Amino acid sequence: QVQLAESGGGSVQAGGSLRLSCKVSGGRVYSSYTMGWFRQAPGAEREFVAAITWSGISTLYSSSVEGRFTVSRGYATNEIYLDMNDLKAEDMGVYYCGANRGVIQEFASGTEDDIDYWGKGTLVTDSS
Repeated sequence: QVQLAESGGGSVQAGGSLRLSCKVSGGRVYSSYTMGWFRQAPGAEREFVAAITWSGISTLYSSSVEGRFTVSRGYATNEIYLDMNDLKAEDMGVYYCGANRGVIQEFASGTEDDIDYWGKGTLVTDSS
């Protein structure tokens, strides 16, 4: 059973930067998996942010974060990361790491029930 654990959330001012991490444990993630990040603001639905194939070859971003966020994989650490720059008020919320057996487009268009594995989330808040 794959387990995901997010870390790195916190309070940050608009325009600031933050790095989120997601550690994979408990099971094996194969090259056919896609991993990535969704986020959920209070009162809103969970929305796609960024994804990366476990091979690290392909990435995909939502239009609202492209150019500001970067998703990457740590091969030695069995983690994925989300580097967030120029943070805006609309970026705040709980960030969830997900893993799914399927192509990257399926991950990006998936709902909460479609994704195979989720972490418990890490909170990003506005300190300004």
